[in-house]
Amino acid sequence: MTNATATAARPARKDLIKAFVASLSGTSLEWYDFAAYSVASALVFGQLFFPSHDPLSGTLLAFSTYAVGYVSRPLGGFVFGRLGDVLGRKQVLVITLLITGISTVFIGLLPTHDQVGALGAVLLVVLRFAQGVGIGGEWGGAVLLSSEYGSEKHRGFWASAAQIGPPAGNLLANGVLAGLAAGLTSEQFMSWGWRIAFLLSAVLVIFGLWIRVKLEETPVFQEIQQKGEQAGAPVREVLTREPRALIAGILSRVGPDVLYALFTVFVLTYATQQLDMPKSWAVTGVMLGSSLQLFLMPLAGALSDRFGRRRVYAVGAVGGLVWPFVFFPLVGGGSAGLLIFGVIVGLIWHALMYGPQAAFIAEQFSPALRATGASLAYTLAGIIGGALAPLLFTSLYAYFDTWVAPACYLAATCVVTLIGLWLSRTATPAGSR
Repeated sequence: MTNATATAARPARKDLIKAFVASLSGTSLEWYDFAAYSVASALVFGQLFFPSHDPLSGTLLAFSTYAVGYVSRPLGGFVFGRLGDVLGRKQVLVITLLITGISTVFIGLLPTHDQVGALGAVLLVVLRFAQGVGIGGEWGGAVLLSSEYGSEKHRGFWASAAQIGPPAGNLLANGVLAGLAAGLTSEQFMSWGWRIAFLLSAVLVIFGLWIRVKLEETPVFQEIQQKGEQAGAPVREVLTREPRALIAGILSRVGPDVLYALFTVFVLTYATQQLDMPKSWAVTGVMLGSSLQLFLMPLAGALSDRFGRRRVYAVGAVGGLVWPFVFFPLVGGGSAGLLIFGVIVGLIWHALMYGPQAAFIAEQFSPALRATGASLAYTLAGIIGGALAPLLFTSLYAYFDTWVAPACYLAATCVVTLIGLWLSRTATPAGSR
């Protein structure tokens, strides 16, 4: 497509803003659902669904169900990423929104171990699996929904809409659960209060659907349709024609996933069970860090438009590699202020990687394979990154009885991310839009 054609076909700014809001609202909703589960895994699920005389064992089992939500993501990425390249970006986003939202509402209705025994845990795992399928199909489409409405010159900024979803959803989930914990007694919160956070998803689903059904298909996919360039077998074509792009996308995501798990999930357990700090201190750090990320994500995306995706991404990866060796000694004295500061700085390094990530991964693939390639990179990285991270952090600390082991683990994953950046393309593929 020539520059003249591209300029003529460029959508009005109001449509670009509408796409940005649709991408942001949908991913925020789905990550609210996902984050509510993550926080509940650290605070309540171990006792309610996996009772044990050893609190650490209960937490390990709860985090194992947390991992199920990552392991199921490739199924969502495989199915809905493919459909995004065949049918369009918009249609699949409505389906993924419903899958995640309905699963979350049902989690809020589940009977506990005391009521139905092991059946409660089984149902929890099934619904967590469904959450992961929805998230796996959501990200690739949401990224393209916003990025393909804008110009390549500002793609980093506009694509960051999908990246703001995790901190926004995490902030909302932590805020709701913190408010419930503060307003209820411990017995009330453990008995029924935590359920409210999951049931609220029904309201958010309705809002998300209202936004998305009003949106047109992206201009890039409309052009692909008009030219008859849809891929016939997009998964196979990604694996055979663009394997290096897929590997680079996968490796680049590992470090950010693990870093995020440390400073939003494991830190809750570490602060309360190992440092005997109140839950509210760690939750406050996560909420403040997530609030800051709402502005840092688009800023990092915009910086990547100016200075390059890999350069901004690499700064975050190096910071994430070093910071755990500062963070753990820093919080060892039991100071609330240092804990909150440490979490905020950790999430700043994460934002520098996560802000440019959407545009970075999308640009690795040609337009006709972009939804499939981005979805597969995102979901497959989740298995080796975010899925195992809380479980490995907890297990490593329990086995070695020192913070050095989890810190080394995070550092190693940041090195993996730097390797992914080295393997990546320096510019968008030929013929990309």
